[in-house]
Amino acid sequence: MRRRDFIKAITVSAAWPLTARAQQTAAPIIGFLNPASPTEFAYRVAAFRNGLAEMGYVEDQNVKIEYRWAQRQYDRLPELATDLVQHRVAAIAATGGVPSVRAAKTATSGIPIVFTFEGDPVEFGLVASLNHPGGNVTGITLISSLIVPRRIGLLRDLIPGIKTIAILMNSTSPANKTEVAAAEQAARTLGWEVRVLSASGKEDFDAAFQPLTQERAEALLVCTDPIFESQRDQIIALAAHHGAPAIYALREYPMSGGLMSYGASITDLYRQAGVYVGRILKGERPADLPVMQASKFELVVNLKTAKALGLTVPPSLLIAADEVIE
Repeated sequence: MRRRDFIKAITVSAAWPLTARAQQTAAPIIGFLNPASPTEFAYRVAAFRNGLAEMGYVEDQNVKIEYRWAQRQYDRLPELATDLVQHRVAAIAATGGVPSVRAAKTATSGIPIVFTFEGDPVEFGLVASLNHPGGNVTGITLISSLIVPRRIGLLRDLIPGIKTIAILMNSTSPANKTEVAAAEQAARTLGWEVRVLSASGKEDFDAAFQPLTQERAEALLVCTDPIFESQRDQIIALAAHHGAPAIYALREYPMSGGLMSYGASITDLYRQAGVYVGRILKGERPADLPVMQASKFELVVNLKTAKALGLTVPPSLLIAADEVIE
C-alpha cells in the first residue's frame, strides 16, 4: 500500500467512530403544536420546558424543540402536524385543544403524542381508556364538564336569587359543546334559565354579547377555549360594559380584570406534559402511560371588579379562594 493511501485509510477509520458517536448522541427533537401564538402562551411553554427539565432534558442542550403555532387558524393544524412528522420528531406535544390532538393523530400513528386539552379523550376517540390509552397517544386532561357544576355553584353563592345565566361558547369547538351541556344541566337543576352565546373569532364577540342585556341574563359563564384566552381582554371589557358578573376557567382572567375564575392550573398541565414527553424520550411507551387528570385547581376572585359590579363577595367564598385580588 502506498504511503498516501495508508494515511488516508487511517484517517477515515479514525473519523468513523467520531461520526457514529455524534449521530448516536444527537439531541432528540420534540414537536410542539398549538393553535394559538407564542406571545400569548409563552408562560405555558416555560411550564412545558420545566417539566422536561425535571426529566433531565434542557432545550438547546440535550433536546431540541420544533414549535408550530397556528396563529388561531385551526385549519392550519393538519399541515403543521404533517410538517413535524416530516422533521422526524421523537414525540409531539399536541397542546391547546382537541383540534391539535386530532391533527397530530391523523398525521402519524407511530410517533408518540402527548396532549393537553379540556375534555374526555375517550369520548373524543383519542384513547381507548384513561388507564390504558393504547396506541401512540396519551396526555393530561381537565375534564371541564366535571368542573362546570362547581362554577355554577360559585355563581349561586355570589349572586343569591339568580334566575338566568348566559354561557359564552366557541361554536366550532367540540369540547365546548360538552361543556355547555354540563353547564345547562347544572343550571337547570337549580331552576335557572340558560342563554347560549356563540363566538368563534375576534370579530364575533360584540354581536355575541348583545343578547346579554336583551335576555336579562344575571351572570355569565365563559367556556374554556384558546381563542377566548387570546381575546380575554376584549371579553372582560364586554362583560364589564354589559354589567355581567362572569366566571372563567383560568386565573389569567381575574388577573386581567375579570371577576372570578375556577379551574385547573394550566401551567401545571403543561408541566406534566413536559414530564410525560421526557418519560417517553427515556423509553416509556404512550400506550402504557395512563391519561392524567388535572389535580390542582384554583379559585381566584377580583374584589375590585366585584365592587365595580355592585357585588358583595360572601366571606365563605373569600375563605375558599386561593387568591383574592384587591
